[in-house]
Amino acid sequence: MSSTQSHHASVDRSADRTGQEPVSELVQRASQQLTELVRGELRLAQAEMKEKGRRYGKGGGLFGGAGVVGFLMLQALVASVIAALALVLPVWAAGLVVTAVLGVIAAVLAMSGKQQVGRAAPPTPEQTVENVKADVATIKESAHR
Repeated sequence: MSSTQSHHASVDRSADRTGQEPVSELVQRASQQLTELVRGELRLAQAEMKEKGRRYGKGGGLFGGAGVVGFLMLQALVASVIAALALVLPVWAAGLVVTAVLGVIAAVLAMSGKQQVGRAAPPTPEQTVENVKADVATIKESAHR
């Protein structure tokens, strides 16, 4: 038997024994697929975070505009309340009463805001986290077979 024939015979025997590809090729392919999977999940996380960032940006801009207009409205209201109280009290006393009431309102709003921020969910890529968990479970299941 020539060397070429013996090489083909040994290759044929290894394929016949296992009926599959060599382990090194399987490991290499699994490594490539795992790398592609991780890269895909990272791209998904990046896209999800970009979308959330855009929404936070638009919402923040709208809240900012509403805050400016609301602040101007409150200034006009405060001036009106002081003018109305000045009919009964001296102007300085009317201003002091309105200032105290506004201070209490500001404190209540600040405490409520702090509670809401504490309850807010962290801005995480939830879909990506779920996909990664499912991928890990699938890989573990395959490894146990």
